[in-house]
Order: sequence, then structure tokens, then C-alpha cells
Amino acid sequence: MDKNKIKEQRKTRRHQRVRAKVSGTAVCPRLAVYRSLEHIYAQLIDDAQGKTLISARDSEVKEGKTKTDKALAVGKLLAQKAQEKKISKAVFDKGPFKFHGRVKAVAEGAREAGLRI
Repeated sequence: MDKNKIKEQRKTRRHQRVRAKVSGTAVCPRLAVYRSLEHIYAQLIDDAQGKTLISARDSEVKEGKTKTDKALAVGKLLAQKAQEKKISKAVFDKGPFKFHGRVKAVAEGAREAGLRI
């Protein structure tokens, strides 16, 4: 089998494992993180209604030179938007990614700005 196909299957399985355990509501939405090679995106999702409540991405942030600094700023921006909508806590969905580096920086930024994860 093709090496890339195997990698993609492993990634899908990891994501399914996480999603089986993590679900968001209107009171406590799911903070989903997506990391590409260049960018990082974060959303607060209400799984009960199937709607995205708030989203943030690194192109909205002007601060930070490194990707990790931008990820930290994305977490802070998302938490600020959440506070405006009276959302104080969320469950973290790392997706198929390991909890370190940019993914961890988003969580830390959200915590610093007042979102309970």
C-alpha cells in the first residue's frame, strides 16, 4: 500500500478516537484546532446543533514572528471572542495532532485569555 495512504488512514483513526470522547454543547463548546503546514485555525463548535459559534485563524492576527507565536495569539483571539458571546469554558479537540507545539500554544493562549479548558 502507498505510504501516504497509510499515513492518512492513521490520521483518520486518531481523529475518530478523539471525536468519540469529545463533544461540545452550547454552554461548553468544543474547541477544534486544525494545523496545516503554514497556518493554524481554531473554532468553537456546538455539536448539539452542528454549528460553528466562533472561529479564529492566524491571518486575523498581526503579532508574532514564529508560527508558535501566531498560534498563541490565535488562542487569545478566540478566547476574547468567546467572552464577548458569554462563553467561559470549552472542551479541547486536538484532532489527529499531538498536543505539543502549535496545538498546545492555541490551548495555552485560550487559557491565558480566560477560557477554561
